[in-house]
Parts: sequence; structure tokens; C-alpha cells
Amino acid sequence: MSDLRAELTKNLDEAEWEWLIPHAQKDMVIVVADNLDLLDVGVAIASDNILSVQHWMEEQLLTKPSVVQLGEWNSHRTKRFNALIVEPYVLIQEKANV
Repeated sequence: MSDLRAELTKNLDEAEWEWLIPHAQKDMVIVVADNLDLLDVGVAIASDNILSVQHWMEEQLLTKPSVVQLGEWNSHRTKRFNALIVEPYVLIQEKANV
């Protein structure tokens, strides 16, 4: 498991919304709640930890981008996110505005 976490850590980066649009158009973007660790979620998805992923989905801690979010992000295409690729998905968390 630590090998998986180390491998996923290499895929953790920042991304602008502009770069994520093609993935959103393919319905492959998952929004991760701020109170979850992006790497923990990535490890759970990559290792098929169905119980954790299902729990997070039920609690709406993992969601698809809403129409409101997509509209906001499309009008601010330089908005930055923490992003983690766990094929075929791209997990994102909004970065705080500073």
C-alpha cells in the first residue's frame, strides 16, 4: 500500500481549470471535499476500497462537479486546484483564494 501511495504522490500536482476542462467534458473529474486528504482518496480508489469510497459518496464528500461549479470555473479558467490523477479519473480540490 505504501508503494501505491508513493506512486500516487508523484501524480499529485496543481492544475488550472483550463487544463481540466477536457477531463470534465469526459465526465472524469471528481470533486473531493476539503476535509478529505486527496492522497487518501486516491489510494482508496486505486486499491478498490469500495466501503470507503461508497461512504464518501453517500456523505457527498466525493461528487461530480455541479452545474454551478462548472459555470463558476468556466468563467475563471485560471482557477487553481490540487489535482491527482487516478486513471481514468482526475480528483480535484479547490485551492483557497489568496
